[in-house]
Amino acid sequence: MTEPLLRRLNARGLRLTVGALPWVAPVYRAMPQVAEVIEFPFAHGGLQLRERRQLARKLGGQFDVAYICPNSLKSALLPFLAGIPERVGYLGEARVGLLTRRLKNPPKGQRPPMVAFYSALSGEPDVARDRPQLQLKATEVDAILSQLGLQRGNYHVLAPGAEYGPAKRWPTHHFAELARHLARPVVLLGSGKEADLCAEIAQGVAAGNAASHLFNLAGKTSLAQALSLISAAQSVVSNDSGLMHVAAGFGVPQVAIFGSSSPLHTPPLNDAARVVWLKNDPTYQPALDCAPCFERVCPLGHTRCLNDIRPARVLQLLS
Repeated sequence: MTEPLLRRLNARGLRLTVGALPWVAPVYRAMPQVAEVIEFPFAHGGLQLRERRQLARKLGGQFDVAYICPNSLKSALLPFLAGIPERVGYLGEARVGLLTRRLKNPPKGQRPPMVAFYSALSGEPDVARDRPQLQLKATEVDAILSQLGLQRGNYHVLAPGAEYGPAKRWPTHHFAELARHLARPVVLLGSGKEADLCAEIAQGVAAGNAASHLFNLAGKTSLAQALSLISAAQSVVSNDSGLMHVAAGFGVPQVAIFGSSSPLHTPPLNDAARVVWLKNDPTYQPALDCAPCFERVCPLGHTRCLNDIRPARVLQLLS
């Protein structure tokens, strides 16, 4: 979602270095405008002030401006400690003294499209046509496909995970039913945390005697390999997740399934994307007055927003 911001900055002639955690660094390496990616040695959670000071000493004097996309205190600490003269970001978590140029956060309860939210850091007006764009070397993609015995455009990718919580995950039995009806090979992608989800789908597919065309790669690929597999797929079906945005960045035909979140906030910005969201479906009754709740787990216990999306509907959108 930050790629359009980087594209705007690069168009000004700026040389861009991105600091990112290892799990997301490969995404930035797929952005041609990024000259360098620095992988942060920080664990998830915690301030880790000593580690930030150590890295800040190494980075000192190398950069003129820092654009700080995360809205947390710790994300603003490193540019401050490194003495970067201009530090641009949104107000939040007592960051007033850490930023030199501060943008106001949207009013509470309002969630703007995230691409526009990040792009505003450039100081330029919102451009509605902004679309994240990713690019990989064809030789690298082909090498990975060859290792797996896959051909470009001849398989589907299913990404059943959503780290935020189950209220964003289409049920595994729906994914399994969809996979059973897809004629071409199906690749299941996800992190090691999503291995159990993908195993459930694989078992459901096997129960329908269709396991021979299924590749369960959850937890078995690096993110860089997953990007390659998505970029060359015939289609991608996913929840509202990071891999959904990756598919959008490659312009792959995709179906994005939304539950507790909203495509008005984090849509797949891809002209080849189809979104399924029962909240805005006038034919779905009774109406989902509870959506979007943005909760990790359905507070009402029924998760109708996802359970009632039938695999046949998704299959129709793929045809």
